[in-house]
Amino acid sequence: MMTETVVNVQEAPNNNAANKPHTSDQPLSWIRFNVDYFKTTPGLIKIAELILGILCMSLATPYLSGTHFFLFVATTSFIGTLIWVFIYLLGVREALTLPINWILTELVNTAICTIFYILAFIIQLAIWSGYSGHFKGINITAGVFGLFNALAYGFGAYLLYLEHKSNSAA
Repeated sequence: MMTETVVNVQEAPNNNAANKPHTSDQPLSWIRFNVDYFKTTPGLIKIAELILGILCMSLATPYLSGTHFFLFVATTSFIGTLIWVFIYLLGVREALTLPINWILTELVNTAICTIFYILAFIIQLAIWSGYSGHFKGINITAGVFGLFNALAYGFGAYLLYLEHKSNSAA
């Protein structure tokens, strides 16, 4: 039978200022601007989603009932995408050590936005195509931009799926 050896290590007090770790006095020193992300394909997709979302929100008028849902989807998707843009821009993913699967979380968010945008642009175009009033053209245009944004979210979800699949296989 072997005997166990127990070693207790106790740190000695050290008053040498050169050996003390450097801590920043600023509370937001973890923020790093990551503008290089927006030069990549997923970053450009997020910029396109934001621009198309602004166009959808500004062109749609809530005159008919279906546009309320379209505006709800455009606004909530815009806010969600804006949050993801700030997460990437400020480097929050790298700064936080929380056990969050960021890629899967963003994939689910983007896939939900894709599904809702598909429903919203179909409803928007279906309701306004039968209308013959003053706001028809601008709301049809909003629906077409909703189609483009659904495609952008779908492509973003596809890229996130590929990244999630490659990370889970590794």
